[in-house]
Amino acid sequence: NSSNGEYDAIIMDVRMPVMDGLQAAKAIRALSRADSSSVPIIALTANDSPQDVELSKQAGMNAHLNKPVEPAMVISTLRRFV
Repeated sequence: NSSNGEYDAIIMDVRMPVMDGLQAAKAIRALSRADSSSVPIIALTANDSPQDVELSKQAGMNAHLNKPVEPAMVISTLRRFV
């Protein structure tokens, strides 16, 4: 458990065991916490089709970054939301 506002952003791997990143983002957005709707969630995935980007958006993610990761893109995305 974390305190409200403890995290400035979440970088979420979409492909994870047990609960994938899309499910995890939906679960975070459904929490009854003050920060659950405002913390930026950024998808990180090798899936880069327009449909994949739309699925991330529908799950409540704010941005969708593709692997391989470009550090400059991660930094600019974090700056945009944090």
